[in-house]
Amino acid sequence: MTEKEKMLSGQAYNARDVELMEIANQARILMDEFNSSQQDETEKKKKILSNLLESIGENAWIEKPFYCDYGQNISIGKNTFINFNCTILDTNKVIIGENVLIAPNVQIYAATHPLKANERININHKKDEAPYLTFTKPVTIGNNAWIGGNTAILPGVTIGENVVIGAGSVVTKSIPDNCLAYGNPCTVVKKI
Repeated sequence: MTEKEKMLSGQAYNARDVELMEIANQARILMDEFNSSQQDETEKKKKILSNLLESIGENAWIEKPFYCDYGQNISIGKNTFINFNCTILDTNKVIIGENVLIAPNVQIYAATHPLKANERININHKKDEAPYLTFTKPVTIGNNAWIGGNTAILPGVTIGENVVIGAGSVVTKSIPDNCLAYGNPCTVVKKI
């Protein structure tokens, strides 16, 4: 099993693997091109995003700057709008549905590490191995969701359809369809 296959299956993997580093480096090149593009270079930006991401739906829009780990693990549905300064650590699948609104400074994390330092840190790592243990969990955001600014969405979370997440939330657990949720940790406040 390759390190990429381990990563996508949620197993511990070597983040310094040659294949993964090449994918990350290519993603950095494409992000640099996207983030330095001019506002009116719509077709250029679409082409860059289609090369960076696994998929991007019709009329989806991402404001710059935009940051991700690999890009190729991110799927974005049609008519979705992602505002300024979004960061997605796509070490596993990150699926964003259709008609989703993502406010500025939202962070979506698929990567995680063991809590105990002696399990997290690999003191005796080899030169070509990461000095820490990493594993991943996918993240899904359902259709028609609205994610408020400065929200952090943690690994393994599914946000249901038609959900509103209030600004500044830290989403540590999945949120069912048709809810308003906010806070740290984010909790359901009411059905909508």
